[in-house]
Amino acid sequence: MTGTGDHEDAATYGATAQAAIRRPGRWWGRKGTAAKVESYTRISFHLFPVAQLVTALLSLTPVPARSALPVAGALLVHVVLGLRLTGQALDWVAGRRARPRRLLFAYMACGFAGAAIAALVLVKLPDDPPATYYTACVGTYVLFLAFSCGLGVLALRTHRQSLVAVAVATFGGWLLGSALLPAPAAAALALSTLLSAGGLTLASRFSIWLLQAVYELDEARHTRARLAVAEERLRFGRDLHDVLGRNLSVIALKSELAVQLARRERPEAVEQMAEVQRIAQESQREVREVVRGYREADLYTELLGARGVLSAAGITCTVTGTPTGLPRPVQAALAWVVREAVTNVLRHGNAAHCRIALTVVPAGPRAEGRPAVAELTVENDGVPSASDGSTGGHGLAGLRERLAAEQGTLEAGPAGKSAFRLVARVPVPAHEVAESGVPGETAERARQELE
Repeated sequence: MTGTGDHEDAATYGATAQAAIRRPGRWWGRKGTAAKVESYTRISFHLFPVAQLVTALLSLTPVPARSALPVAGALLVHVVLGLRLTGQALDWVAGRRARPRRLLFAYMACGFAGAAIAALVLVKLPDDPPATYYTACVGTYVLFLAFSCGLGVLALRTHRQSLVAVAVATFGGWLLGSALLPAPAAAALALSTLLSAGGLTLASRFSIWLLQAVYELDEARHTRARLAVAEERLRFGRDLHDVLGRNLSVIALKSELAVQLARRERPEAVEQMAEVQRIAQESQREVREVVRGYREADLYTELLGARGVLSAAGITCTVTGTPTGLPRPVQAALAWVVREAVTNVLRHGNAAHCRIALTVVPAGPRAEGRPAVAELTVENDGVPSASDGSTGGHGLAGLRERLAAEQGTLEAGPAGKSAFRLVARVPVPAHEVAESGVPGETAERARQELE
């Protein structure tokens, strides 16, 4: 989910299992989608041997303990092997260990041995077994072979191998039944084995296919997120090249010219070096602007980028409002809020929806001398334990410092059972709203992209 490096829950399986005992809700809430599907699949398959044990013991209930004990012993061994095979086979499907071949063969052999013991003890050896013995034999015999095939296919690679396993279980059951039971009973057991083993095999293969599809989708989601980050890095590199490329070339040429003029003792060398100093200082300022994210980037860029990155991570993002008319300092401050909020959404929790809303609250007729307020709200779900974020985190502390420079405020905290809300407010003087903003064509194009 990803990959992963992308399946991080496997690395801490023991710790999360212990945490689940203490806080099952939080343990489940911290898992991603792929991890939840895997946990559900594991629990389902581990219930298969338990269901086999319960069903077989119910079939053996009418049988006296002397006859039922050998069958119950073989059944218990088969169930224990089935539980071990289920865990190791699912780890193999997830790519965390080698295929458990020896355990698979031992489980299949134990299934045939258990079926043989059931037929011998309940039908073959007794002189005149009652009808209840036949019923118990049919139940345990089919269960041994069907579950051997149904769980054994978890450790097989292809669908063809699964079909071969069903055929082997059916044919082997028929041969074993023919040697120990009357021909009609052997044929009936073979047919029951075919139907039971085929159904369990189909369910197992479909569950494994679904689990692998979830793994691939999770890996694709992480890959898209990494590509979005890589694209942003490329854009940053292009900006640095645009800033430094021309200026460094000019500095090199003017420095070389200054050297030639200095060798000739021409006074113009000082002017050229002064120009080199000016260009160097200008380049330094532009590089700082690029690093801080201010160069050719306003709130429009951050809102569009946030929606793209969150969508790439599989999170539905809704953006409302446009920063048309907001002054550049206010846009820059709120752009940092968007960037930090989106980073927190991606890093923490398991968000499925994120809402970003930008509004300008007017001062009102009674609030003389008070400016309008630009309010940015970022709210996301998927937070298992929404703790108060008003005092935590270096990122939020840095945002408060940036907003304080514009007399702004920041509020962060839970917004319901599993949601988190971050609200930034920055005052906007009336004269700056009227005089600043982006050009009409750029604003219209950005507005269309946001909508």
